[in-house]
Amino acid sequence: MVDVAEPRANAPEWSVSELSAALRRTVEDAYGHVRVRGEISGYRGPHGSGHAYFSLKDAGARLDAVIWKGTFQRLRLKPEEGLEVVAIGRLTTYPGKSGYQIVIEALEFAGAGAIMAMLEERKRRLAAEGLFDPARKVALPFLPQVIGVVTSPTGAVIRDILHRLADRFPRRVLVWPVRVQGETSAAEVAAAIRGFNALPQGGAIPRPDVIVVARGGGALEDLLGFSDEEVVRAAAESAIPLVAAVGHETDVTLIDFAADVRAPTPTAAAEMVVPVRSELIAAVEDLGGRLAAAPVRLLERRRADLRGLSRLLPSAENLLSVPRQRLDAASERLPRALRANAAAHRLRLVAARARLSPEALKLRLERASDRLETLDGRLKRAFTVAREQRAARLKSAGQLLDALSFKGVLSRGFALVRDAQGQPVRLAAGLTPGTALDLQFADGHVAAVTGDAVRAGSAPVPAPEPAPRRPRAARSKKQPKVEGPTLFDP
Repeated sequence: MVDVAEPRANAPEWSVSELSAALRRTVEDAYGHVRVRGEISGYRGPHGSGHAYFSLKDAGARLDAVIWKGTFQRLRLKPEEGLEVVAIGRLTTYPGKSGYQIVIEALEFAGAGAIMAMLEERKRRLAAEGLFDPARKVALPFLPQVIGVVTSPTGAVIRDILHRLADRFPRRVLVWPVRVQGETSAAEVAAAIRGFNALPQGGAIPRPDVIVVARGGGALEDLLGFSDEEVVRAAAESAIPLVAAVGHETDVTLIDFAADVRAPTPTAAAEMVVPVRSELIAAVEDLGGRLAAAPVRLLERRRADLRGLSRLLPSAENLLSVPRQRLDAASERLPRALRANAAAHRLRLVAARARLSPEALKLRLERASDRLETLDGRLKRAFTVAREQRAARLKSAGQLLDALSFKGVLSRGFALVRDAQGQPVRLAAGLTPGTALDLQFADGHVAAVTGDAVRAGSAPVPAPEPAPRRPRAARSKKQPKVEGPTLFDP
């Protein structure tokens, strides 16, 4: 049989919380302050609470890390995915996960190689967004009126720039003071670039025509503020042409790629933004001299051309010899031509006088009188015929009017009945006792009033035997039917 050792009866009993607290004290006492080197992994930016959670790893292990919100805001170096850093902090445990982690208080680059790797990764990412695209860049103004300088107001850089500008072409300079290294350097430089762009045209503070971001040389870590993503974005968004003059010629920062022009040194930047005044004056004077001499040279050349062309022209004697001979010949023919012309006109006058004799005029007058009498007779006959035609048409229209008039019907013994308003009465059904009526006969009007015996639908009162009528000629079948008001035979 195998003996199984019994558990010690005197072993202390721990609760989970007590054991976790004891382990935490042990870890924190043994590793109260550590420096850990590793690569940042799993970083996705600050949490909604403001804290940052990620891991530090190397080839064989992984360590959870946390940066509290207050610490994260003060960090000079912000965590980035894949960045190799040295994390400074304290080791502790997280009872909720039965794990341990480092609470980071500061971050440092793990050597120059880590800085270069971080800059290359940032450069690649920003270039993919098009911030370094040459199409975004604009040309510098030839002669700016106002130059904005973003730099430290106490360093040698601003003195070098001002001195160089004074030597070449004095211009008005606006300095936006910033820290050129340190934790707040990047934020101040970005704010200065955006601040210059926000100045209105014609405001109390003049808006610069060009911006120079300048700093002297330094270590790679000292220049990191000008490679900050916020600074690069501000330089790329600048509507004012921007010159980057950070460090020496061998120093490279990311703002150099986003700027419109990169200058190797701040002094070189001052030379780029303004021309040399003395050279401009000399060039203007040279152009002025050339401009003044050009009309003189042109006039001399035109005068020489005119002299050369004048030698090719024939003399006045040669030009006038032929016209002079023609004039002499014409002057010899002129008297004979005048006499011949006068004789011809005399003949035409004699012929016209023969046509204007009294006998000829009398004959033409008699012919005109005969024609006038003929036209007068034709006019009278035409007038008589037109008048007779109009009279016949008028008579015919009068006969038709008489035939169509209702008065012809009245003459045959009928009467026209009207009411008090003068409207014809067509039916007896519409009459009431006591209605005033007007009876029109062929020879006049008679007033009447309806009585009680008159009712709608009653038989008519028999009329006396009419007198024999004279026979009338039969109507033409083409005569229109006469329509008029209602007539009653009395």
